[in-house]
Amino acid sequence: MAAVTRSIYALQNGVSLNIRSESNANRVSALSPSCSKRVKEGLVSFRQCSVASQNVSQLFMPKRGSLNNRTSFRCLAGVERPWKSHDARLVLEDGSIFTGVAFGAKGTVVNEVVFNTSLSGYQEIMTDPSYAGQFVCFTCPHIGNVGINEDDTESSKCHLGGIIIRSYSPNVSNYRSVKDLDQYCREQNVVGIADLDTRELTRRLRDQGSLIGVISTELEDEVSTEALVEKAKGWKIEGVDYLSQVCTDSQYEWSTNTIPEWEFNVEPKDAKFHVVAYDFGIKTNILRRLASYGCRVTVVPAKTPASEVLALNPSGVFFSNGPGDPSAAPYAVENAKEILGKVPVFGICMGHQILGQAFGATTYKLKFGHHGGNHPVSYLPTGRVEISAQNHNYAVDPSTLPEGVKVTHINLNDGTCAGMIYPAKKAMSIQYHPEASPGPHDSDPSFGDFIAMMEAEVKVAV
Repeated sequence: MAAVTRSIYALQNGVSLNIRSESNANRVSALSPSCSKRVKEGLVSFRQCSVASQNVSQLFMPKRGSLNNRTSFRCLAGVERPWKSHDARLVLEDGSIFTGVAFGAKGTVVNEVVFNTSLSGYQEIMTDPSYAGQFVCFTCPHIGNVGINEDDTESSKCHLGGIIIRSYSPNVSNYRSVKDLDQYCREQNVVGIADLDTRELTRRLRDQGSLIGVISTELEDEVSTEALVEKAKGWKIEGVDYLSQVCTDSQYEWSTNTIPEWEFNVEPKDAKFHVVAYDFGIKTNILRRLASYGCRVTVVPAKTPASEVLALNPSGVFFSNGPGDPSAAPYAVENAKEILGKVPVFGICMGHQILGQAFGATTYKLKFGHHGGNHPVSYLPTGRVEISAQNHNYAVDPSTLPEGVKVTHINLNDGTCAGMIYPAKKAMSIQYHPEASPGPHDSDPSFGDFIAMMEAEVKVAV
């Protein structure tokens, strides 16, 4: 019995099983031809045979009634295995190779690889336009368990190139879910790879910085690993203007508040202010929060001239979040320069970086960026600490800011500039998401600060 137990354990864990005994050797003929080729000198590798026979769930089982040290084994063919073999690769520009199980769309895609430390909200992350040009590695190990619903999307589609997860949940349990993650990724043409060591990948990204990677569901004989490495080495994200790629094509109005079920801070107010929002990749919940604070919002494309924005007679101008390198969008900086000082201005994330350059400062790329819902930020005037949601790869260099600009917030993880105010130019900005959905909501009062700026402007005008 002990021998049988050891044999079964060996088979289940991919260890070679010795079947040199005559009675067992006779059983080899029951294997499929492709599997029989892997039987050499009486040694059988369970993993090799299971790969060769696509519909084998158990290669050998003890023959009933013969539980002894000379147990015979029989092959059970035609039974589908209850797990998938690794059929996808993630190859990094440094030559690292990770294998996993494919889900979602098929094909070969190259993007920058970043990691996100949020423990919830994978649907919001996937639909955040700021992830254009990137693969997101989720450090939260279990993804897909709540499926996909119709309320939590932050834009009309997924803009990221793919997702990398440790454990894909095939079972969905949420009262709002309308489809599973695999179906959604196929519909959105997003490649996915699961059953991958995301902890090892995250540590590599932290040590070396964000890396270019290729996710491929093609076989080795269709595209070699060496070719994928070269593909990664030849792709760059710096200097690419993603803002004009993800923004709206035309101007539109927004007046819908935060869904009442999820309202958490203020009583919705009637529209008192008219805010023109530059869409650099704006998230739906930003628009909802502005509306909940009493704003009628006009959303304009990223390249809308400042003169056209000012002609709309706004109470204030909002510069939204967005993907990529702020230096790749000089038109946005020039428009900001023309608007500064004329009406109150609020910028977040990409908008923060655009305003920083418009102030006269420079921006630089962080080693691996800030991506997650657990970043502590200190509000310097009072020392208040906010737990914030962040998603950016670039930062403003505070040493290059001109006189008159004050740094109001710093990221407590690395000391980077996380907020600014320029009173003379009626401008404020933060390097994170005050609208954070599903949270945290510590930074929501930033919208109230913007409202206060516009109220002060109205009083001055009167």
